[in-house]
Amino acid sequence: MSETKVLLLTITSSSNFHSQIIATMSHFTKIKTKLYDRATIEKSLSDLNIEWESGLKQINGYNNQKHEAEIIIRQKNNHDIGFKWNGTEYELVTDLMFWDQAHSVNKFLNSINQRYAFNLIAKVSEEQSFQYVEAKNQQDGSIKLLLRKFN
Repeated sequence: MSETKVLLLTITSSSNFHSQIIATMSHFTKIKTKLYDRATIEKSLSDLNIEWESGLKQINGYNNQKHEAEIIIRQKNNHDIGFKWNGTEYELVTDLMFWDQAHSVNKFLNSINQRYAFNLIAKVSEEQSFQYVEAKNQQDGSIKLLLRKFN
C-alpha cells in the first residue's frame, strides 16, 4: 500500500534568520547573516529581481575605499553592497551611509532571508523526494509552501 506524505510550511519574512552588525571597518559595515549556500543566495536575489554579479570583486565605499566580496549588488550611487564569505557564513558588507535601496537594510535582508529559506527548503525537499505542489503568498507577507511525497 502506498503512503502519501504532505508537508505544509509557512515561511515568514523573519524565518528564524537574524542579522546583526558585527563589525564596522572604516566606513564599511559587516552584517552577520545565516546565509551559507552561495547558489541559493544568488537564486534568491534573482527571484527578487535584484541584479547581482558573481566572483571575487571589489566593492566601492566612501572616499574610494574598497572591500572584497563574492556577490556584488551595484548601486546607482557607486557605493556597492556585497556578500563576503567569512569561513562560516556570508556577511553583508556595505557602507551604510550610502545605502541606496528601496527598503531599509533590515527589510532588504528580511526579504532575501525569506526567499533564501523558501529556495533552500525547496532544494532540500527535492533531494528528499518531495514534490513541489504549490506556493501561496499570504496577506501577512508569509509564503505557504505545499510539498508532497509518495512512498
